[in-house]
Amino acid sequence: MEPYEVIKAPLATEAAFRMIEKENKLVFIVDRRANKKIIRAAVERLYGVKVEKINTLITPRGEKKAFVKLKPEYSAADIATKIGLF
Repeated sequence: MEPYEVIKAPLATEAAFRMIEKENKLVFIVDRRANKKIIRAAVERLYGVKVEKINTLITPRGEKKAFVKLKPEYSAADIATKIGLF
């Protein structure tokens, strides 16, 4: 899968902004077929960062959400600004 097929959209909710500021995490809606390794590779390739940890869940709407924690040397707020969330 290509990175643009894996990452469908960043999530811009109040809870997502809190995670960006306090936990250095970004939240994305991703393809349901993508596993954590594929999501990690897509985020690292698209945004030029290193990923520390990924948690995923399937929402009641049937979408897959990925919580991507970045390594401490990278700022989730900077990436969020680049992709137009702030």
